[in-house]
Amino acid sequence: MNNYELALVVSAKIEDEARATVVEKIKERIVKYGGSITNVDDQGKKKLAYDINKESEGFYTFISFDSESNVPAELDRKLRINENVLRYLCVRRDA
Repeated sequence: MNNYELALVVSAKIEDEARATVVEKIKERIVKYGGSITNVDDQGKKKLAYDINKESEGFYTFISFDSESNVPAELDRKLRINENVLRYLCVRRDA
C-alpha cells in the first residue's frame, strides 16, 4: 500500500450541500477501489492565484489515503469529467 494525498479545488459557485456531496463521492470512490482514508483537511474558501473558468475563488480540500497504485489513475479518470472540480492533484507521499 502506498500513501497518497489528493488536493481538490471545488467550485465556489455551487451550494455547500453540493460541495459536500462532491467531496463525499470522491471519498466513497477511494474506499470503493480498495483504499483507506487517513485524513481529510478542509481548508475552506480561498482566492485562486488566477481565474479558472472565470472563477476567482474555490474551496480547497486535501484528502490523505492509503491505497494500491491503480487508485490514483481511477480517481483521475473520474475527476477529469466532474465539472464542479476546478483543479486536482494526486501525489504519492514518501514515508
